[in-house]
Amino acid sequence: MESPPRHAGAPPDPAAAAGQPLRIYYARGGRVGRLREPPDCPWDALCRQVREAGFNLLLTDPLWLRAPGSADSPVPLDLDRPDPGFDDGPELEASLRRLAARGADRGVAVLMDLVLDRVAVGPDAARHDPDWYRAPAHDPARDPRTALAERGVRHLRAGPLPPAFIHAWSERLARWLDAGLGGFRCDAPQRIGADDWHALLAPLRAAFPDRLFLAWTPGLDPQQVKALRRAGFDAVFSSLPWWDFKSTWLAEEHARLQAVAPVIASAPDTAAGLPDAQALRALWAAAVSGDGIMIADGIDTRPEAYAQLNAWLCAMPPAGPLRVAGGGDGRCSVLVRQDAATGPADGGARVLLANPAADAPARVDWDRIGRLLPAGALELDGVPAELRLRGDALGPGAAAVFTVKPARPVQVPATGRRAGPRAQRGARIAVENVAPAVDGGLFAAKCVAHDRVRVQADIYTDGHEKLAAQVLWRAADETEWRSAPMRELANDRWEAHISPCRVGRHEFLVSAWRDTWQTFRADLVKKRDAGQDLQADLLDGAALLRDALARGQDMASDEVVLAPLKAALEAGPGADPAQRAAALLDDGVAAAMHALSDKPFHYLSPAPYPLWVDRPLARFASWYELFPRSQAATPGVHGTFDDVIARLPEVRDMGFDVLYLPPIHPIGRTHRKGPNNSLESLDDDVGSPYAIGAPEGGHDAVHPELGTLADFLRLVRRTREHGMEIALDFAIQCSPDHPWLARHPDWFERRADGTIRYAENPPKKYEDIVNVSFYGSSGRRARKSSLWLALRDIVLFWIEHGVRIFRVDNPHTKPLPFWEWLIGEVQGRHPDVIFLSEAFTRPKMMYRLAKVGFTQSYTYFTWRNTRRELTEYLQELSSAPAADFFRPNFFVNTPDINPYFLQTSGRPGFLIRAALAATTSGLWGVYSGFELCEFQPVPGKEEYLDSEKYQLRQRDWQAPGNIIAQIARLNAIRRANPALQTHSGFNALESGNEQVLCFWKATPCLGNVVLAVISLDPHEPQTARIEAPFWLLGQPDHGVLQADDLLADTREAWHGKWREIPLRPEQPYRLWRLSAHD
Repeated sequence: MESPPRHAGAPPDPAAAAGQPLRIYYARGGRVGRLREPPDCPWDALCRQVREAGFNLLLTDPLWLRAPGSADSPVPLDLDRPDPGFDDGPELEASLRRLAARGADRGVAVLMDLVLDRVAVGPDAARHDPDWYRAPAHDPARDPRTALAERGVRHLRAGPLPPAFIHAWSERLARWLDAGLGGFRCDAPQRIGADDWHALLAPLRAAFPDRLFLAWTPGLDPQQVKALRRAGFDAVFSSLPWWDFKSTWLAEEHARLQAVAPVIASAPDTAAGLPDAQALRALWAAAVSGDGIMIADGIDTRPEAYAQLNAWLCAMPPAGPLRVAGGGDGRCSVLVRQDAATGPADGGARVLLANPAADAPARVDWDRIGRLLPAGALELDGVPAELRLRGDALGPGAAAVFTVKPARPVQVPATGRRAGPRAQRGARIAVENVAPAVDGGLFAAKCVAHDRVRVQADIYTDGHEKLAAQVLWRAADETEWRSAPMRELANDRWEAHISPCRVGRHEFLVSAWRDTWQTFRADLVKKRDAGQDLQADLLDGAALLRDALARGQDMASDEVVLAPLKAALEAGPGADPAQRAAALLDDGVAAAMHALSDKPFHYLSPAPYPLWVDRPLARFASWYELFPRSQAATPGVHGTFDDVIARLPEVRDMGFDVLYLPPIHPIGRTHRKGPNNSLESLDDDVGSPYAIGAPEGGHDAVHPELGTLADFLRLVRRTREHGMEIALDFAIQCSPDHPWLARHPDWFERRADGTIRYAENPPKKYEDIVNVSFYGSSGRRARKSSLWLALRDIVLFWIEHGVRIFRVDNPHTKPLPFWEWLIGEVQGRHPDVIFLSEAFTRPKMMYRLAKVGFTQSYTYFTWRNTRRELTEYLQELSSAPAADFFRPNFFVNTPDINPYFLQTSGRPGFLIRAALAATTSGLWGVYSGFELCEFQPVPGKEEYLDSEKYQLRQRDWQAPGNIIAQIARLNAIRRANPALQTHSGFNALESGNEQVLCFWKATPCLGNVVLAVISLDPHEPQTARIEAPFWLLGQPDHGVLQADDLLADTREAWHGKWREIPLRPEQPYRLWRLSAHD
């Protein structure tokens, strides 16, 4: 079909042209009034109000003529005549032209609702071909079950649209756009196919590139939403008005919608009539969750609130994915919209805390909230006073809003390891067993930005004197120390919490002293309660106050601090002893004395304890590994980076955060491996990507058949746009053709016959690979500094090209000092860089690699299959000391490992391993093909037959029997439940069946509790009899727990703690979120 001619039309909206968010005010034309000439035209007044309130778009319901008695129905009776309630003119086009001009004069673009799939029954039949619409099968007017809006309505026939229909509507819409309309909101978009939408909209876009076509999508199911991806809409709408402020479906819907177009969030139509707190909660939920907003009617009720909200939204950067953690048991819900990725590092975020209850306060659980936030400082710029958080609770129906602004990472040069802790000789106060302290502080403990890091120590002294203690902490590039008071627990154990918000190296000290005033207070209370004479003690107390006042005056302390002491001293010796004692025991006096303490026998840690703060992706991420060369759609054709880009929507839809690529560098020809690791290869064999280096280049080059460096950069950028990051393989090994062998022969160790030994891991041999030598071969065996620097520079090269995650191949076969140096060098410049250790080796070496700097590690999970094996291993990893420095990444398979369990288990086994990995660790990974349940092994080995390491392997990604939907659901459950976003917190429960693993995980303050029951038997049904953790949530054994079934998306009440859970091979796991109350 030919494109409509390009018309002048109205000028584009300047705010929209500047890329600002769509801010829509929705008005029902019949309620506004008639379009009259100024100055008494209600539309003029409305456009002025809309603009003053910060909106840039005015959307109206259809302004065409409707059937008599159907004013609330959008169905047209005559598309060429205006509704008489809007205008009494003869032609709708002329009326729209006048209205658009009024809006343009006020700086507001006018849009109108569009209904294509229905017409009213009438003599004009909306001037359409009668064959386009089907007549009702019966007379709906005689059927009381038929909604009023459906009576006298004809619906579009099913199937592709007739070309004449598209042509007629294209011409009509072009005339309306030429009249100045800014675009349309398309009703019921699912009733027209995406190809038909594209055919209708494409020519209009060519003629009117500045106009908007929005799709009304609330309530559409996942398949209907997915079908709209090809339609070409500018924006879609969320179902936010129907959200209960605690369910997690909002984030799942948002992810589906965002794959189609930017998401507009609208407040419910009833928001204008809600109490202030609830109205603000609804309005700001829309502002935080949407790429744009729509407010319906009621502009007179809160114009200032609308203006402030719109100004705040305009100041926000483009946003990325939405995450929701629902509230329960008196806790607030959390809604986090992270900034769209514009660079390799994490951006900021906008955050809404919402109390879902209208009749009770809600607690703010920072342990749960912190796990959802990116690194950065919490700020309140532009947030109304009513929405600023005060304290740790929200009032009934209330909300709080803040933003997370990216904070500069802690960039400091690597300074080597901290000296081991040294006791202060002669110290009167003993401080021992400081935690977290890896190997006594020799290595850094690890956390994530916004974690509430629990610092503990044993602190005690001689006698009965009271002690005071605090933790001093700072980022390594700061000079000032921050302090957090420690509180005594039991058995001389003390505790404080600190919460770093910047990524990089931090440090802390433990400070303790004898608290003279608290000792005096405790003794005074005991003597007073025993009825003893207090005269001497009161004089002692007064003397302590005078000493403190003198110190305060010397330090020029604030009068606010000194005033309580002066007031206490006013009760002189002649006053009643009880009054004098009460004055000395006043809490204000205690606070002032603490501030002015001279800290007798002060202890301070001899050296700081190191703490490394990572970004959230270091602890919580779902990894997907693929070989780019196998992604071409045509069998036998070598894939490219553009083929990977084509697959990004599929990977994102499964819920993955990290796309991991094996080496992408040129592959050597010498001793190139053939299929199945054969020593013989043909000219068209692709070889192993781990044989790095060819005449085209080495580790800083791209394999030519994959594309160019520019193509790779485009892949990096598009991956970020899909809400994921690229992880690149860093394999320190070379093919015999690597340029380094000619340029730097001294980097390689030669055998006695002058040849270079190829790589071996007896009995395995890698004839296509040679290894570098990190140290000299004689004398002091000094490090080969030029090689070390070259390897560092390779990592820095890829960082400069957008990569921030590296999976390191076989790090346990390279020197530990090298890794400690390289990671320190890289993270000193780029603290947000993540290193994953692929070290399947001895446990102590795996742990040591984590201590010297690796962020994450592969594990033995692949070989833990029985309930006992899994329980013991998970308890080890989730508890100190390992949990303080070692983060497990549970890959269910790898190109090198085709587990025996999966070779014999069929599809149920893949479901079992996916559930185990996804629920027990915050980090899990899948090598492509797992979702298709691939298992064909080399007989007798844990290797894949026709391994992708040596040949191309194209797949049918929708092959029957796949578990794509199950993986996507597991990842959605992980995102919605902070308890599953870490390896910590694993607690095994007895299942009464060796073939069933049962456990619960929870956030520290129990704001999120998840119960998992997983069968380990892929062949037979199993049943578990479990004792649900009623005690954990404060319920008696005969009480009631609310259990949200996370797979079925249903809720049930559990009466009594004993539950019998049946499991089948086709559904071998069950997951619930538990709470004590609705």
